[in-house]
Amino acid sequence: MIKGNPFGTHRVIEPIGYLPQPARKIDNNMEIFSNEILIDVITLNVDSASFTQIKNACEGSEEKIKKMINDIVDERGKLQNPVTGSGGMLIGKVLKIGDDFPDKNLKVGDKIATLVSLSLTPLKIEEIKKVNTENDQVDIKGKAILFETGLYSVLPEDIPEKLALAVLDVAGAPAQVNKLVQPGMTVTIIGGGGKSGVLCCYEAKKNAGKDGKVIVVEYSKENAERIKRMNLADEVFVMDATKPVEVYNKIYEATEGKLCDVTINNVNVEGTEMSSILITKDEGTVYFFSMATSFTRAALGAEGVGKDITMMIGNGYTKGHADLSLDILRESEDIRKLFEKLYI
Repeated sequence: MIKGNPFGTHRVIEPIGYLPQPARKIDNNMEIFSNEILIDVITLNVDSASFTQIKNACEGSEEKIKKMINDIVDERGKLQNPVTGSGGMLIGKVLKIGDDFPDKNLKVGDKIATLVSLSLTPLKIEEIKKVNTENDQVDIKGKAILFETGLYSVLPEDIPEKLALAVLDVAGAPAQVNKLVQPGMTVTIIGGGGKSGVLCCYEAKKNAGKDGKVIVVEYSKENAERIKRMNLADEVFVMDATKPVEVYNKIYEATEGKLCDVTINNVNVEGTEMSSILITKDEGTVYFFSMATSFTRAALGAEGVGKDITMMIGNGYTKGHADLSLDILRESEDIRKLFEKLYI
């Protein structure tokens, strides 16, 4: 058995020399190298921005969605949306472990969630069994490969697998909130009513404390009402975040002109960069978790309005992110009940 490159470059077909994520096509032959593992895939959790784009392009048709997903994987060897560039993650059972795979505690039969993007994961779909357009999950019969540098989490016994998958898919967001938000801060979460937004609201409220303030900007009235009922924010505004001046005026008023120490962007549509930038005070921080973000628009837009702020790319990984996010389900009965309703 041959040993592959730790970062998976041995599977890149084109362009040669690229890493698997930015590559246009990778080898999805399911014969593993000695430092890879083979996974029997159960469910794909498609990135929200990607799934929204696919669903809209297919006019909500499940059959068209199935075809588009199959076409992407057939063309690229991985599930990487050619429009958004993003993927998602998966859960499955370990079928085979190469002799040189570094984690010697992992066992054949373990059920795991991958914590790296489907946009770099070799994937072969035999059959798409079900598409759930409400929660971005796709049940399949198929196989996938994880490289030796690929992150994963063995699924916990106390949390149902699809519920764990939904949370682990966005685990980087609340974990980064935990690092960014300090007691007494003012925090706005744009898109606070979605899956990642709910988790971020919980963590922001927890860290900001009684002297802090958590504000949610949410497009959906239903999601906004849910945030209010769950008491996950101090103020909730139903607004279109693609209209930055309107958002700025509302947050300026709500903060008495002080604006926000930290802004978290969780939306799955384009054009919300400037709302995030305008409502953040000088020397504050914007965390763009959304894969719909244009970092060109963000950088040049901040420059154009004279904002001296720190802007963070939504890296889905930070140390301890899986445990922290799963612990939210253990700590908050309301969030667990909501996610069980949505994802099981």
